[in-house]
Amino acid sequence: MLNIENLTKAFGPNVAVDAANITVDKPAMIGIIGRSGAGKSTLLRMLNRLSDATSGRIAFEGSDVTALQGAAKRRWQSECAMIFQQFNLVPRLDVVSNVLHGTLNRRNALATMFNLYPNADIHRAIDILDRLGIAEHAAKRAEALSGGQQQRVAIARALMQDPKIILADEPIASLDPMNAQVVMQSLRQIHEEDGRMVIANLHTLDTARRYCDRVIGMRDGRIVFDGTPAQLTTGVARDIYGADASFSEAATSTEIETLDRPEGFKPAAAASPELA
Repeated sequence: MLNIENLTKAFGPNVAVDAANITVDKPAMIGIIGRSGAGKSTLLRMLNRLSDATSGRIAFEGSDVTALQGAAKRRWQSECAMIFQQFNLVPRLDVVSNVLHGTLNRRNALATMFNLYPNADIHRAIDILDRLGIAEHAAKRAEALSGGQQQRVAIARALMQDPKIILADEPIASLDPMNAQVVMQSLRQIHEEDGRMVIANLHTLDTARRYCDRVIGMRDGRIVFDGTPAQLTTGVARDIYGADASFSEAATSTEIETLDRPEGFKPAAAASPELA
């Protein structure tokens, strides 16, 4: 389905992504891990065509994504929805209107100007909110919701695009552990029930192990690991992050149960986070 060949992005002399190669044969939930500055966000932005590659190629279902321009590029961005860490909602608009913004790529300018939506789209937006457990907030302003609820609104907006791929750029980095798990469970459910590909940059390794079928590790712009969650050992994590033997996995775990452990408790085999 998705083939990334020698994809490179340079900013002057600095190479953010260095000859990345990824092949995805069928819809999967993929986690990308690595310390800050490893190139994770740049990779997703190139996939969505928010940023152009310096060299290399992205192909999806036989189409050269890197060559798309104009209307074809906009269609691709609708098929490849993006979810951001900061939600990117319109705070003063109601929740359902924010979700309906997922249809903007296929609406005419006049309808957009007057905020006019077909009844079928409105009903579909509410159905998606209901699926994500937040339909009762449809009439509220987005700014009145918690961070976890706002992120689910952002997921609902992405689903309104009916995308083939959902890209999530650190979707839980600013959330508490409980909301982080709700958001990740929602993304996993979307992958399993809809058969959509989900690619997420993740801030913690325990999250990658728990929710993803495949994990890709990046270091200094290069892919240094590509394997299953079971292969993501503490030793591998040290290599990805360039960490020494003092590397500890427990400090930023998103597992809620770790919050209830007594002070001084040390798990025999903890789950790894991304180093900030």
